Amino acid sequence: MSNYSDKYEAVIGLEVHAQLLTKSKLFCGDDASFGAEPNMHVSPITLAHPGTLPKLNKEAIELAVRMGLACNCEIERKNYFARKHYFYPDLPKGYQLSQHTTPICVGGFVKIKTADGEKNVQLNRIHMEEDAGKSMHDQHDLYSVVDYNRAGVPLIEIVTEPDLHSGDEAAAYFTEIRKLVRTLNVCDGNMDEGSLRCDANISIRLKGDPKLGTKVEIKNLNSIRFLKKAIDFEVMRMIEMKDKGENVIQQTRGFNPETETTFAIRTKEDADDYRYMADPDLPPFIITDDFIAGIKAALPELSEQKKQRFINQYTLPEYDAALLTEDKETADYFEETAKHTTSFKQIANWLLGPVKSVMNEEGIEINELQLTPAALASIIQLVEEGKVSHTIAVQKLFPAMLKSSHVSAAELAQQMNLLQERNEDALQLLIDEVLSAMPDKVTEYKKGKKGLIGLFVGEVMKKSKGKADPKLLNQLVTEKLSK
Repeated sequence: MSNYSDKYEAVIGLEVHAQLLTKSKLFCGDDASFGAEPNMHVSPITLAHPGTLPKLNKEAIELAVRMGLACNCEIERKNYFARKHYFYPDLPKGYQLSQHTTPICVGGFVKIKTADGEKNVQLNRIHMEEDAGKSMHDQHDLYSVVDYNRAGVPLIEIVTEPDLHSGDEAAAYFTEIRKLVRTLNVCDGNMDEGSLRCDANISIRLKGDPKLGTKVEIKNLNSIRFLKKAIDFEVMRMIEMKDKGENVIQQTRGFNPETETTFAIRTKEDADDYRYMADPDLPPFIITDDFIAGIKAALPELSEQKKQRFINQYTLPEYDAALLTEDKETADYFEETAKHTTSFKQIANWLLGPVKSVMNEEGIEINELQLTPAALASIIQLVEEGKVSHTIAVQKLFPAMLKSSHVSAAELAQQMNLLQERNEDALQLLIDEVLSAMPDKVTEYKKGKKGLIGLFVGEVMKKSKGKADPKLLNQLVTEKLSK
């Protein structure tokens, strides 16, 4: 829904919060992992007891710089943390330590692809901050309760310019960010656990008007689908308000996935309300050129680079290469399979066809597949050598291999009697039977209706129970009919 109205244009900026994959929290040694019982990953520092002091986690800086380099940002050499004051029960100190005023990464862009083509989404900044705890209101009849396990976990916040104009563009951008953080091993991208979440700032303006309208912020969207639906709903809500002559109020809203609507949470605070001040307990930190160069040298191959390499190295079409390099696990599986067979296009066809179907049906990832890359290569080789037909391989051999991956494809094909019939004498007998049963069709064929060859081959294939080698069969039937 990129064109919501002939009259208005949507203007959208996103703030993506990604929990960094460090073992410990941003300012203390408490465990940063997900899934513990409430308030187990806490200490006097997490709980902000008087006299406790923070100490910065160096690995978090490395991960933030890694993301910045991958997003074409300028890395800020002189950095410090500021206190962002607000008083929620899930914020133990009464303030959040954030780099809001001095981001570690400035500018940059992320390339996205949509139905309208490629676009560089401009970034404003990437900054580091600590996460808050979690208030829960459904655990007790009379009270709200707080779990501080998440408090102090390191985050980066990736902030775009107001450079997006539809739910589709926003979804494409969020998808690309998720792919990036996982490829870089910066964040696990697990949206169900809240380690990757997104806030959307949305406004509308008359087309051609350079001035931004009043914005609404939708908080904590933890699904790409919900992000798109929330934006689409909110833009249409604003357009309807404007058309009725009503003013849009600056506020924070939430998204209800069941009704696919947004709802007001509070009137939005301005930056002044947070009373930012440099944190006196944390010294500024300097990032050196050598530090940046070391991180740059160790950057993994990004998906766009990998896609181009797949096109060149494996002579794959761009479409196949793009799909195979969408996630690291699929790309790795392809490359591992390619060590055992040079039929690269066939590997792509299998991974994007039968293998993907099984993954979708069973709701599993490729690294959970009960079939090794070597075993898939052995199936492909049998087909390439003409020993098993592609149809039989997909319908019978592949499902059997998923259950008996310890047996080789050749052995299993032998045991299941799936090997193609290449005995020319046996095939000639079947061809004779079919042609003698269809004299009228043979006559039509000889008068020029050459399309009937498919009918003859199909009938012989049925008689062979699908085991005849199609290429050989085609050749033999054509020869027989030319006599």
